[in-house]
Amino acid sequence: MTVDAHAFWLRAPGEGEIRPVRLAAPGPGEVLVRTRFSGVSRGTETLVFTGRVPADQHDAMRAPFQEGDFPAPVKYGYLSVGTVEAGDERLLGRTVFCLYPHQSAYVVPADAVTVVPDGVPAERAVLAGTVETAVNALWDAAPLVGDRVTVIGGGMVGCAVTALLARFPGVRVELVDADPARARVAAALGAGFATPADATGERDLVVHASATADGLQRGLELLRPEGTVLELSWYGDRPVTLALGGAFHSRRLGIRSSQVGTVSPRRADRSYADRLALALDLLADPAFDALLTGRSRFDDLPDVLDRLASGELPVLCHLITYGEE
Repeated sequence: MTVDAHAFWLRAPGEGEIRPVRLAAPGPGEVLVRTRFSGVSRGTETLVFTGRVPADQHDAMRAPFQEGDFPAPVKYGYLSVGTVEAGDERLLGRTVFCLYPHQSAYVVPADAVTVVPDGVPAERAVLAGTVETAVNALWDAAPLVGDRVTVIGGGMVGCAVTALLARFPGVRVELVDADPARARVAAALGAGFATPADATGERDLVVHASATADGLQRGLELLRPEGTVLELSWYGDRPVTLALGGAFHSRRLGIRSSQVGTVSPRRADRSYADRLALALDLLADPAFDALLTGRSRFDDLPDVLDRLASGELPVLCHLITYGEE
């Protein structure tokens, strides 16, 4: 048995295309997944689309089922939700999440998929990879009850972190973004909002996710003495310049990185599978629907990524639909 499918490939930087794929039948321990939705992780995927992954980060940036190499041709992506159509009988008919590129169907090992809980809509489940990043960030940051926390950058990751922080007991969280329209998203997530100029100071923790040097600098300015900025931004090949000659030393400020490629050492008792399962459980909260701000059909993905990269399409998570969804 073979299955015909289609996949999105980056042919060259800035040039995407849909290619046919022929899949073999799943073997022992494998499943055939028919895709229902995938999500475009705007920050990372536009860096890939424009060919701006630094050469020394090619290995670190590989997605689990990536084909090809950076800068191109490459098949990339990692937010896919579908239905198991064949293979492991325990999973037949189940809705699953997989860290797979944009493709209409695929065959993977059964342990590469995670069952989506019954209370989580398939559309919302595409956010699992982003919420997983937010979970890891908060394991790294370890906020305390009553902390004053600012999140700078109202993109997918920043909003996912904000959503989780807004549910911490006693934590006062403020989302900061240059776009005043993000105030509506912050309200939907249960958080306050401010533009960079009006942001509240004396914060215990700042989570930075704007991927701009100005945002990181502003984060340092907002900290109380001995406060910490947790850096989540991925800059690609862009240099970052900071002014550290002022209060950085006298106020004993800190900058710490967080990256989803490894489980936070603060939670050495948890596996990658545990972290992803937790992210999917957290997505039972309908507040996360505020992160789904657009949708397009799979056939339109080359144009969608071009418009996302140019800034013409200002969205958080752009949902890609397959079939009749």
